[in-house]
Parts: sequence; C-alpha cells; structure tokens
Amino acid sequence: MTREFQLEVPRPERKDSYRALVREFVERGEALVPFVLSFPNEDFDAFLSRLAACSRGEGIPPGFVAHSTFFLVQNGAEVVGVSNLRHQLTEKLRHEGGNIGYGVRPSVRGSGLATVLLRHTLDRARQIGLSEALLTCAKDNIASVRTILRNGGELLSEEYLESRGEVVQRYAIGLNGSPR
Repeated sequence: MTREFQLEVPRPERKDSYRALVREFVERGEALVPFVLSFPNEDFDAFLSRLAACSRGEGIPPGFVAHSTFFLVQNGAEVVGVSNLRHQLTEKLRHEGGNIGYGVRPSVRGSGLATVLLRHTLDRARQIGLSEALLTCAKDNIASVRTILRNGGELLSEEYLESRGEVVQRYAIGLNGSPR
C-alpha cells in the first residue's frame, strides 16, 4: 500500500482522527508535544478558530509569538502527526523551544514520519520567510536528534537545564538552500 502524506492546516473533518491522536498521548502518559495538543478541543470549531487566531498573532499570551499549527495527514484520512511553527523567536525560545515543535502519533512512530513532518514544516517556514529554523530537543531524545539531523540540522550548543533536569541541544537548519 502506498503511503501519501499532506501537511494541512487543521480542518473540521479531521476532528475524530486528531482526537484519537491526542488520546494516544494521554493514554501512554506522554507529554503533549507540540504544546497545542493541550488546547481544549471539545468544541472543535472553537479549537480551530483559536489555532487560526494564533497564526495571526491574535489572542496569544504575553511572551508568546504568532504560531501556526499543521496536521500531517496520511492517505487523506488519518492525522499521524502535528507540528507547530513559531513565526519568530524570543530570547526564551532561542534558549529553549525554537521555531518548531512536533509530535507523531505514538502507534506509528519508528516509521520515519517525524522526518516527513519536520521536512514539510520546514517548507512552511520557508514560505513565511524564515531563512533559518532553530530546533531544540533533549540530548537523550535520540529519535528527535536523528530527525533533526536528517533534515540538515547543525548542532549549535547544548546546555544542562535545571528546570528540565536534562541536557538540551540547539540545532539550526538553513532554509535558503545553502548550508548554514
């Protein structure tokens, strides 16, 4: 069976599949990454309106920046991943968070979907005019490190963050077609 993937702006017809993805994270006791997975979605239309407003920089809390959310959809039906693209960086995001956060449905991990999700999200970063994307991840999150490296990530630094109790690495990915 051929697998086809599209990166989409969240749409009403993806409601059940999106909720199933979030449920998998919750049932496994995993952190909801990217952070928008924690937004209430009982009223899915209100959820979609909130995401659209965030992409325009409207109604976001102090210290946050405009950010766009995308669903990676497999074969036109199943939401298999979610990414969040921050349109700019604050000093805090330069330290931890970066431009892009992403998560893959737990039941389909290990099949290269994170690499596909990040690659498509980097394309969206180019479309909004970014010349470089900063990504951060825990050093011991080997799957995420590999995903970032497969997409051209260059290690900039690493630092132990006491608030997280772990070493966080920072990577840059050039978006203008030439090495960083």
